Amino acid sequence: MSSENSSADDARQVWDVVVVGAGPAGASAAYAAAVAGRRVLLLEKAELPRYKTCGGGIIGPSRDTLPPGFELPLQDRVHAVTFSNNGRFTRTRRSRQMLFGLINRPEFDLQLVEHAQKAGAELRTGATVTRVEQHGSAVPDRRTVAVVLQGGETVLARAVVGADGSASRIGAHVGVKLDQVDLGLEAEIPVPETVAEDWKGRVLIDWGPIPGSYGWVFPKGDTLTVGVISARGEGAATKRYLEDFVARLGLSGFEPSISSGHLTRCRADDSPLSRGRVLVCGDAAGLLEPWTREGISFALRSGRLAGEWAVRVSEAHDAVDARRQALNYAFAIKAGLGVEMSVGKRMLAVFERRPGLFHAALTGFRPAWKAFRDITQGSTSLGELVRGHPLAQRALAAMDRRPEPSASSSSPEPSGASEPTGSPASTGSSGSSGSSGSSSGEESGA
Repeated sequence: MSSENSSADDARQVWDVVVVGAGPAGASAAYAAAVAGRRVLLLEKAELPRYKTCGGGIIGPSRDTLPPGFELPLQDRVHAVTFSNNGRFTRTRRSRQMLFGLINRPEFDLQLVEHAQKAGAELRTGATVTRVEQHGSAVPDRRTVAVVLQGGETVLARAVVGADGSASRIGAHVGVKLDQVDLGLEAEIPVPETVAEDWKGRVLIDWGPIPGSYGWVFPKGDTLTVGVISARGEGAATKRYLEDFVARLGLSGFEPSISSGHLTRCRADDSPLSRGRVLVCGDAAGLLEPWTREGISFALRSGRLAGEWAVRVSEAHDAVDARRQALNYAFAIKAGLGVEMSVGKRMLAVFERRPGLFHAALTGFRPAWKAFRDITQGSTSLGELVRGHPLAQRALAAMDRRPEPSASSSSPEPSGASEPTGSPASTGSSGSSGSSGSSSGEESGA
């Protein structure tokens, strides 16, 4: 930017990049733009730190996208996964190397914002954005976007990044279209030390009774994060699943410190990622993995890309150049995260029909467990796995073609994967489904 333009911008208080929303996507975008030496304003409607409904699993792709020097505030390191199929056929698989880490979102998000601030971004909390305008009296020229705040104040920018969550106002401006909406319910349950110790280093994943649903237990010190997720429209059944899940785990007697719910939204394949000088990323763009609904890694990766391309958009001198840079951003998203989402949608479609098959594979078929391990550790992605491994391609294609099973055959018990009769997992009498002591899982270290 020339000194003449810079002076003019200072007089009119025009930011190079304004980022709306200070979650992982927004903080990553602000960091990327600030590291490039641009004037960046990060707007957040809440005061930080603030609670977010989220399991808090940090898989390899998330870890690899964090700013240099970022120290993860891990509550636990996961080396084992207990799988169950609606409470049955419980089995634990283990890894000598850490599979993934668990964090509390308030601390994690705040630390990301602090890194953006250290890079030069300015944070403003308590700022609710009502709309953005790219034409009209509030916009001084065609290179500027007006961000209108509650109360009428207007902030001007050369480029805007919308990272304001799944109910995004910026997403509405861009015209984001959704293909899949799911309801997640979650409880933070403080537990005694004896129960917490039983869960240390191990998570539970339970394939649920509603098509496409699953539940989880993530240990975080003296608290267990227990949640379930399923398609929106099954609210009563989802709530019942959570209640039954908690009861089955022997946790009904403990009072949750927080009970919450949220909607996750997946973009349609043809959904736009930009409009003019406005880009969207993370939940605001509907970017998350459709099968697991994992969103943190998608937020971090898309946020970083949005911040980098917003810098280029801010430097564009006309609408044609701005559009070219925005299209390059969309291409970068679709070439990476888009491929993963495409595979994830196929996985979800098969999982909805045949959860028992997935359970049997993960608990009894070593290549399937190795794929799960490699994805969570970050040595591969779902997209890379399917593209690069003929066996995975054939298996997914075969599952795509298989007819829907009858009710009597939808949950086959995997060979050698059942719990011993009378174990805590089979009776529901313990605070730990599939406890370490009753596991028949094998070591699967690197």
